[in-house]
Amino acid sequence: MSKAPQYWFCLIHRTVEGRDGCKNADRLGPYATEAEAAAALEHVQANNEAWDNDPTWDDDAEAEDKKED
Repeated sequence: MSKAPQYWFCLIHRTVEGRDGCKNADRLGPYATEAEAAAALEHVQANNEAWDNDPTWDDDAEAEDKKED
């Protein structure tokens, strides 16, 4: 039984890698296709922008909670 190929985006080398690439701490994935892995940074940016504009998410409230402790 063969596994489907997987791809990662290496944050160090800024390239798409296969399973035997850099350590997982230095890359994003796995992704099902090379194209998805190549677009990893765009996907991360889109998620960050969505979270930044999410009215239900409040980073400042968590910081305030920690100050009160």
